[in-house]
Amino acid sequence: MEKTVAETIKQITKNHIDKNKGIVIGQCLTAVGWVQNTIPPRKKGTIELPMTDIAGSGIAVGASLIGGRPIFVLRFQSLLWLNASPIVNYAAKAKTLFGYPAPIFVRAIASEGGGQGPIHTGSFHSMFMSVPNIFICSPMTPKEYKKIWVEFMKKNDPFLVSEHRRSYKSSKELDDIYLYKKPDLTLFGISSTRFDCVEVVKILKKKGIKVNLVNVLWLKPTKFSKKQLNSLRNSKFGLVVDSSYEICGATRSIAYDLSNLTEKKVYALGAEDRIPGAAERLENASPTIKMIISKIRKLLKKTN
Repeated sequence: MEKTVAETIKQITKNHIDKNKGIVIGQCLTAVGWVQNTIPPRKKGTIELPMTDIAGSGIAVGASLIGGRPIFVLRFQSLLWLNASPIVNYAAKAKTLFGYPAPIFVRAIASEGGGQGPIHTGSFHSMFMSVPNIFICSPMTPKEYKKIWVEFMKKNDPFLVSEHRRSYKSSKELDDIYLYKKPDLTLFGISSTRFDCVEVVKILKKKGIKVNLVNVLWLKPTKFSKKQLNSLRNSKFGLVVDSSYEICGATRSIAYDLSNLTEKKVYALGAEDRIPGAAERLENASPTIKMIISKIRKLLKKTN
């Protein structure tokens, strides 16, 4: 039986502790659920921080400077706002300015729905994309998580890993979908929206709308294969979809890069520019299947 994303993260963490003398740092790691079953239930190598929302990253960066290669866990991505300074102003700059690296593996967990409210709802990886010397990725499958871990262990740089709770129970891989040589559009999915993009392709196929799908793993630096870019070149337009805010977000940044690479018009769709509430009617989550399809229909009318 294939391992889920959560089980994969737990195994990687266990191996890092046992074989690399690694450590995992964070708040409430040993609480009920062990961070959605992603932390191995053991005391060895697990550093439980006191209830402070701002000091954790400084401790983790310090651990990286003595060779610990720490895994730093933020149970909600909203806590990135409070932990950003040591990561962007020291870990990201240490190798260039001081000649020594500060490799830290930041697990930032996105959450939405279920009454998360105005603070802990959302995905905030976009805010780090303007910072040099940080690798940013958003793995949603077991193989992808293994891949980015291998990359982290090869390099001496900080990694921001934008996770999403929605992926944890999934064991399936999300492959690119190339159904058409000349599609109406090529869809680029990021974070948890990728699960919905797969369904969008199926639904629109029945409606006679030709959609190819590219899965975006690396947000910075962005990495696209020749096949992925050619799909966009052969399309009428492209659409980038992400869980983070659309305004000044990853969607628009990556859409700009893709447009420059292919000379095709590429649009963006992300979370709405409004504060979410705890009530279901006030939630502001990732674009839904309905929202993605509605956006595509409007763009098709515009381009036809």
